[in-house]
Amino acid sequence: MKILLVNKFLYSKGGDAISTLETGRLLSAKGHKVFYWGMKHPKNPEYLYSEYFVDNVDYAAALSIKKKMSNAFKILYSFEAKRKIEELVKIIEPDIVHLNNFAHQISPSILYVFKKYNIPIVMTMRDYKLVCASYSMLSNSKSCESCKNGRYYFCFRKKCVKDSWAKSLLNTVEMYLHHKILHIYNTIDIFIATSNFIKEKHIEMGFRGKIVRLPNFVNIADFSLEYRYEEKSIVYFGRLSQEKGLFTLLNSIKGLDIQLKIIGTGPIREALEQKVKNENLGNVVFKGHMIGDDLKKEIMSSIATVIPSEWYEAFGRTVIESFALGKPVIGARIGGIPELVKDGETGYTFEAGNVDDLRNKIVKLSESKDKIVEMGKNARRFVEENFNSEKHYQELMKIYQMAMEKHR
Repeated sequence: MKILLVNKFLYSKGGDAISTLETGRLLSAKGHKVFYWGMKHPKNPEYLYSEYFVDNVDYAAALSIKKKMSNAFKILYSFEAKRKIEELVKIIEPDIVHLNNFAHQISPSILYVFKKYNIPIVMTMRDYKLVCASYSMLSNSKSCESCKNGRYYFCFRKKCVKDSWAKSLLNTVEMYLHHKILHIYNTIDIFIATSNFIKEKHIEMGFRGKIVRLPNFVNIADFSLEYRYEEKSIVYFGRLSQEKGLFTLLNSIKGLDIQLKIIGTGPIREALEQKVKNENLGNVVFKGHMIGDDLKKEIMSSIATVIPSEWYEAFGRTVIESFALGKPVIGARIGGIPELVKDGETGYTFEAGNVDDLRNKIVKLSESKDKIVEMGKNARRFVEENFNSEKHYQELMKIYQMAMEKHR
């Protein structure tokens, strides 16, 4: 089977990109012909037909007014993306297209090409962009469901996008154009939810597409196993952004005889570092961006991973990666996290945003060496049984077949 995988980022930038690349690896290992398509970027590995990728778009960069206007229009409809994907489709003639995260930098203009050439489409929902104009279901750092049943104007009224009238208006227009006028997402045959939570939340918000559940996976062979730790530390790894609950985490670790390692980059790193400096939090270290074996070594040397998210985390790839390394997880009871972290079995959960609850769970875990090992073994077993690559592949093939039949 010839499969076209689409994601705007095609290097290990975040969970959506990592999952896309891992899916490609798995499909290739099973004998399928896999092609990738997304944005050009200096960090991209070598890809076949990368000349047909769209130019890199960085909305955070300092640009001229003209360039900003051009990039803003691409959110609504990218003629470049539509033209380039059509050129690629005519060359490779894929049997199916598997979409991931393509909003804004690429836009759904590409969907018309797949419809034109009668290609079945599946899409993995990596966030809430299909039902929320700002993608995160957050407003003023609090959970928000105001856009329910297509009331996207609340995004503008509440300035949900970076507290900006202009950006919020653009995202509001985008939602009405794509969902109410063009109905462009109706061209997608099957939507894949990585957790029960994200599936049910989309339905609750009024989404009417066909949704099936398929969690992320890990290739167990890539994760060596040692039920030990070398230091009394916990680790956070991921994007450093407001919705991740990192200020709550810093407050919870204050004064404890345990080190916190923060791994990753993002827009609030400077603010986090300033807080650590101002409050003299000597037990916090920033490790920067890490991937591969270096990241795994940091996780394995710690007693647990902590996930303090304060938004509806869709799945939590960091959870199963930590589990695969035999590490328990302390995770917020929000989004899809409680589907993975079982209290007292594979880690502990706490009330999102509750400093005292998180602090108590950190202390509770750190004081029980036997419990750390026991829960680490449970976590590894949980991943081996539920999130292994073979199980994922078999279920993905069923979804592809379902999409092809539905398309016909």
